[in-house]
Amino acid sequence: MDVFSFTPVKQSIVTLDMEGVLTPEIWIAVAEKTGIAALSRTTRDEPDYDRLMRYRIEILDRHDIRLADIQAVIATLPPLPGAVDFLRTLRTRSQVIILSDTFEQFAQPLIRQMEWPTLFCHRLEVKDDRITGYKLRMADQKGQSVRALQLLNYQVLAAGDSYNDTAMLKQADHGFLFHAPAAVKQAFPQFPAFEEYTDLLDAITGRLT
Repeated sequence: MDVFSFTPVKQSIVTLDMEGVLTPEIWIAVAEKTGIAALSRTTRDEPDYDRLMRYRIEILDRHDIRLADIQAVIATLPPLPGAVDFLRTLRTRSQVIILSDTFEQFAQPLIRQMEWPTLFCHRLEVKDDRITGYKLRMADQKGQSVRALQLLNYQVLAAGDSYNDTAMLKQADHGFLFHAPAAVKQAFPQFPAFEEYTDLLDAITGRLT
């Protein structure tokens, strides 16, 4: 009996953070719209995501800001200049997954404008239009998603801008910082850092298998 044998082919896939890389920071936009400066704190400033979210929810409750108020702000936000063209070109060369710590209730208007890339994110707990908590899709979803893709024989190339992206970048075969603040670049000098989409695109496509 003949035994079929084969040599596995390793393909590439790209994982990207959303806010700060492809879209504006949602919480900063809400802070600007409401005039509540405390809401401008993001994962660029606070590495502890749970502490950051509890802080945000307490502020929303104190100022009576509802989910609908936040969604109204999000509806006005376009992707960052050049992001749609970057993503469109990248998706002709590789499959792309957006790994974000945003929420299902926030992301849809932005994902629609980016032509519906695949998005992995979390879910808010909402009661009477008030945000009362949140549920993670899973712990360390960015790093674990990259690891799972590698177990499926993918080479993973990843790009992000914040502390909460670094597990993804460390796990990836190639990790890049994009639009990262100076503190993040200084803390993680092992990752090449870029400011222009053309440079990030070249760095990614030059390493695709």
